[in-house]
Amino acid sequence: MTEDALIAQLRDRLAGVPDARLLVGIGDDAAAWQPSRSNRSVITTDALVEGVHFRRGAMAASAIGHRALAANLSDLAAMGARPVLATVAVGVPPDLEDAWLPACYDGIAALATRARCAIAGGDVTRAPVLMLAITAVGEVRASSLKTRAGARPGDVLAVTGPLGSSRAGLCLALERPDLRGADPLFVDALGTFLTPEPRLREGRWLAGSRHVHALIDTSDGLSTDLARLCAASASGAELDTIPVHPAAAAVAALSGEDAEAWARDGGEDFELLAAIDRRAFGHLAKRFLAHTGRPLLRVGTVVAGSGVRDHNGSPVTPAGWDHLRA
Repeated sequence: MTEDALIAQLRDRLAGVPDARLLVGIGDDAAAWQPSRSNRSVITTDALVEGVHFRRGAMAASAIGHRALAANLSDLAAMGARPVLATVAVGVPPDLEDAWLPACYDGIAALATRARCAIAGGDVTRAPVLMLAITAVGEVRASSLKTRAGARPGDVLAVTGPLGSSRAGLCLALERPDLRGADPLFVDALGTFLTPEPRLREGRWLAGSRHVHALIDTSDGLSTDLARLCAASASGAELDTIPVHPAAAAVAALSGEDAEAWARDGGEDFELLAAIDRRAFGHLAKRFLAHTGRPLLRVGTVVAGSGVRDHNGSPVTPAGWDHLRA
């Protein structure tokens, strides 16, 4: 298949994705879009490499496309932004089947449509391994822009849902396929791993509150991302409790694994971690549940100093995903 023929197929796959503010899209030398005058632009990029982030034989092409876009949208959610557009660069290895990339774009298009994120274009090139690199642009009101650097001693640390389900799904997909079945918890875990849902609505709602001082997503694991939030905020944290997803508890029990470790270090749940004014937390958590239908779960407290410790005072070592760690 020629490059032009492939791009035509991919353009067809994206025909239903909203693009009202996209002035020039796929097919030209660059994209053009109309930015909002009243908002700040937020830009993020993520790359997925076969053998590092996914295995073609273990996941459907559409799920890999979904995950690639979800990683970027989760970063936008952590800044309180709504997606506007994304570009997709693809490295195509010699052994890639002709039908694989269009199927991958089906997954990208489905999530982009739900998130109202235009796919503005990208690039296709030969590569020794399959790679997807996505850059996404979002917008947020200046008053709502959140970073990981605003946490203050005394703040409550809370996540937007229980953790560990994606790690349980990874176990089911790659390590214990014998445990797959009709159990709703196992179906939920596998779905969380294959097609994680970025918390865009939750991020925008939290960012709109002046009582939320910092936000970060937990894609690399709670232990790692909490340490990053603390470092950026020049503070420390005491980790009181780790909310374990029921699916993680169930799969770990049958696999002889530690469910709490999965929830603390597993990552890819794409929940958000927020630092919230202590006096406002109770009321904010009730409103969050009423607005999103999801709990806001307390995990600890921001403290003066540095580093993360558990409730016994023992150091918590960042043990989540590190792209450069062997």
